[in-house]
Amino acid sequence: MNTNESINTLIFLNAQLEFPPAESASAEGLLAVGGDLSPERLILAYRSGIFPWFDTDSPILWWSPDPRMVLFPHKIKISKSMRKVLRSGRFRLTQNTCFEKVIDHCSHIKRTGQKGTWITAEMIEAYIELHSQGFAKSYEVWENDQLVGGLYGIDLGHVFCGESMFSTVSNASKFGFIKLAQELEANAYSLIDCQVYNEHLESLGAKEIPRSEFLEFLEAQHQ
Repeated sequence: MNTNESINTLIFLNAQLEFPPAESASAEGLLAVGGDLSPERLILAYRSGIFPWFDTDSPILWWSPDPRMVLFPHKIKISKSMRKVLRSGRFRLTQNTCFEKVIDHCSHIKRTGQKGTWITAEMIEAYIELHSQGFAKSYEVWENDQLVGGLYGIDLGHVFCGESMFSTVSNASKFGFIKLAQELEANAYSLIDCQVYNEHLESLGAKEIPRSEFLEFLEAQHQ
């Protein structure tokens, strides 16, 4: 997260519940600094195409990158090997049975290029509150009654904003993501927001689209 070149042009948020337009973000997608992680501000952010991403050594940072990485549920790519996994009955999926365990697992996953986690204690507390209000949801993957994978995100109705996923055994996170896409397709969701480019998600069918196009999807669901 390199913010040195952008920090001078950012808007610093105060107690007022508002964001600058997503289009005013820097070239790297950084939009604003500060504010809080209240449920009201977080939901406003997601509905505006904005999300928080920062670490323990940073203030709260708000992002809206261009392009935006998304997956259209009907375009999920399932390899032959994963089709075998799906048919095998090795894994089973549940929803919202242990949200706190899922986000805790996600916070401890070591990721390439990151020294620590962006899922701080403050973030965990905020998303647990969003979960209690029905906005944040988790999908859990089980093998022999052991939690081996999962993901969580914000459900906006016809757009699901994916936040993070984890896996302790091979293919568990893929299984959860594929099952999520299939369920969202069945319920006529427009897309899954994957935020920024990720090679793993690209292999599953995700692609980058212009931020303007992504914002149109968000606006359409409120019309």
